[in-house]
Amino acid sequence: MVFFAIVAALFAGYGTAYLASDDVRYLTRAGMEETRILAARRPIAALAAAPGTAPALRSQLRLVLDSRDYAARLGLDAKQTYTTYADVGRDTLLLVLQAAPPDCICPYTWKYPIVGRIPYKGFFDPRAARREAAKLDARGFDTYLRPSGAFSTLGWFNDPLLSTALTRDSVELAATVFHEIAHNTLYVKSATPFNESFASFVGYRSAEQFFGERRDTAGARAAADRWHDEMVLGEFYAALVHRLDSVYASHPDSAGLAASRTAASAWVRQQLSGPVGARFRAYRLGRLPIRPINNARLIGALLYRTRLDLFDRWYQMNGRDVRRSVRALESLMEGAEGDSAYARLKAAVGDSTADPGASSVHMTAEPRRRAPATDN
Repeated sequence: MVFFAIVAALFAGYGTAYLASDDVRYLTRAGMEETRILAARRPIAALAAAPGTAPALRSQLRLVLDSRDYAARLGLDAKQTYTTYADVGRDTLLLVLQAAPPDCICPYTWKYPIVGRIPYKGFFDPRAARREAAKLDARGFDTYLRPSGAFSTLGWFNDPLLSTALTRDSVELAATVFHEIAHNTLYVKSATPFNESFASFVGYRSAEQFFGERRDTAGARAAADRWHDEMVLGEFYAALVHRLDSVYASHPDSAGLAASRTAASAWVRQQLSGPVGARFRAYRLGRLPIRPINNARLIGALLYRTRLDLFDRWYQMNGRDVRRSVRALESLMEGAEGDSAYARLKAAVGDSTADPGASSVHMTAEPRRRAPATDN
């Protein structure tokens, strides 16, 4: 009888919390979606071998399995990630929200157990995402909602390959597999720019090595070119953030702030149609040059491209070998947290320069007067 009374009390308490708390409703929806995804998993190997599987899907699944096996050979902690496939039944898995004040490139952050503070929040419910974005808009923040087709549970669950992550671009698909598995291998608490930039490095450099060993020279070259362009974008965004930081530090009034952001947009167009654009090997600019300045979008861009040159220098120091580079970096990052991750990496590669833009990414719950980055 006591047991049933306790259970009843727990359910009553949960029901009250669910009605009263956005956080409880958010976590409940996330838990339900993760449960649904895990329940829909099918073994990739069996699906790839099934006669009823469409040829295009079969080819993609085989590439995923080959990439996953190669990740394990590289010493990445593949675990059971991407050994199964789940069709989520829609084009967009979730929406990711980012926010920042208009006069500061410092991300609004959300705090989570285990992983610490994160400068974004993913929503399986688009309406909830838009409601939270509207609340932040009303408070004067720049906001940015972007779709995401994949995510990592950092090894807590056996992450399946999701239908939303599939692409006919074999290089990008392989890089995605390596990127997500990299998160299982090395994760520094409260250091999102470091973690995502590390995973970007592993994704493209592993893809380059993978296609090279398969004697697919075009694939290897494409992966190398995209990594090159990611580094170019990282430098560009850091320079843009440095310019904006200088403006924001003077605390302009609303008219001055608007004029400065308009001037920064003009500088972006000039750079991307000129010296920066000329350096790209693979990327096409699309609408990027005509987008207005949005600090939240800038943060999103720089999260995946913060000081990529440091990771590449580390790669060169370790014989241009992904396995050696990752193993050595795991040792270097033991016990690191937050900003100490980049400080250790900079010291290890002998870099003493100031970080224009990258050092502006402050992980604060309520933003301070400083600033980050966008998508290509």
